[in-house]
Amino acid sequence: MSNPQQLRYSKEHEWLSAADDGVSTVGITEHAANALGDVVYVQLPEVGDTVTAGETCGELESTKSVSDLYSPVTGEVVAANQDVVEDPSLVNSAPFEGGWLFKVRVSDEPGDLLSADEYTDFAG
Repeated sequence: MSNPQQLRYSKEHEWLSAADDGVSTVGITEHAANALGDVVYVQLPEVGDTVTAGETCGELESTKSVSDLYSPVTGEVVAANQDVVEDPSLVNSAPFEGGWLFKVRVSDEPGDLLSADEYTDFAG
């Protein structure tokens, strides 16, 4: 499992891109996608929704289980990946590329996000 160095990670297994004009992209890690199994349904926050760091903002359903999606930061959702809603398998096949979940205009970022190396150690 390889975690891109430029991203930061939450202990709930979400990744966060560096902010571009205040907007960051959020997805789940390869570790989480593998643990879930084949994702068959994705419920994302809607554009305009406010998400709060550490709180649930959506849901991922796989052939094995249903898992909550947590926001790694606080802010306003500015985009939701409709490609993933229409083809949930993108979460498994490309968790760091086409399988991204939503974009958020960050208003607050917790100090406990992990670097790629810290996340790799955490996820074991």
